[in-house]
Amino acid sequence: MASTSYSEKALPSNLAPTPPETIITSSPLAAFASATSPFVSSYGRFASWRAGLGLSNPGTTENMQKEVKMTHATNHLFDGARADLSKALSFNPAFQVTHSFNLASYTNPATYNFGAVFANGDFFMQGGTDHEGNVTGRINRGWTPNNVTKAQMQIANSPNAQSMLQLEQDYQGSDYSLNFKAINPSPIDGTGIYVGSWLQSVTPRLALGFETVHQRLGPGMAESMTSYLLRWTSAPSPTPVAPSGVPNPGAVEPNKWIATAHLQAPGILQATYWQRLSEKVDVGADLQMIIAPGRRDAIATVGAKWDLRMSTMRAQVDSTGKVAALLEQRFAPTFAFLVGGEIDHVKNQSKVGVGIMLESSAIPEEAMMAQQQPPSIPL
Repeated sequence: MASTSYSEKALPSNLAPTPPETIITSSPLAAFASATSPFVSSYGRFASWRAGLGLSNPGTTENMQKEVKMTHATNHLFDGARADLSKALSFNPAFQVTHSFNLASYTNPATYNFGAVFANGDFFMQGGTDHEGNVTGRINRGWTPNNVTKAQMQIANSPNAQSMLQLEQDYQGSDYSLNFKAINPSPIDGTGIYVGSWLQSVTPRLALGFETVHQRLGPGMAESMTSYLLRWTSAPSPTPVAPSGVPNPGAVEPNKWIATAHLQAPGILQATYWQRLSEKVDVGADLQMIIAPGRRDAIATVGAKWDLRMSTMRAQVDSTGKVAALLEQRFAPTFAFLVGGEIDHVKNQSKVGVGIMLESSAIPEEAMMAQQQPPSIPL
């Protein structure tokens, strides 16, 4: 009688090994993948369709009116005499200190500010203090080129200032912009001001979005308000070509224009229009309207900016009778002279400001030539 080894004996049916394909098919992971497969496939088709639209990032909601603000003289005017002395201590990473002096004017007292800036590819840090002991600080941390965490703070040491903390998260997608801010947040009682915004490109030229502000001052004292955003731009022009025939992507697009609108719930509308007339001339218009029950008011401002070889000229006029102008004249790459003024014909008031900006560097020229590319700052 022939002997049979143990390995050759037939196993009971309940102990028979399960085929490998049966294990994979019956696993929870495979079942989940099978259940979500239609959604994944649908999202893939949607992503391919969206990529085919040729949409670009619309920019942040905070910088929607950036071009108009840079064209008008409002944010650049000052009263009295001013001197800004800056010195660069390092190029990469960037490190610079600044001393700012403001002499007393008819409406403002004399002030002094000391500031320092440090920046590299991942961090941007800025701090300052004034003659009254007020301290300000700002730090940006770039996790990726599209994802930046920001924090700002102010520690007040005078009755005219108020301490403040602001936390911000900014994310820039391929065709959208997402931002969230928390101003003076309290984790104990939830008080503070919270702002969330979304700006989405719907066509290559049109972007729509919204911004919601939730303010909680105390228990039972909360309110929310949502405003709506619109950004409309001119059609992108082909890549400019230099006289030598080589494409020059960094060249200025002629006749480029940007129109924006910001509608708030109480009936407040702000609309702006900016256009680049030529390589050296920009124009901008701003309209602010209040359309509320029992109140109708509007202010229109028109301004222009001329960028010449060694100077920049800004001029503007508004519907309230104010006329303003500012000239920045550079006599050397490190020395500039500023003079500006504003006249209010209705109130019969005026202000004039003069100033200088002096820049110096502690970096040897050989080191600056060796480091031609500054760090990419996460702003």
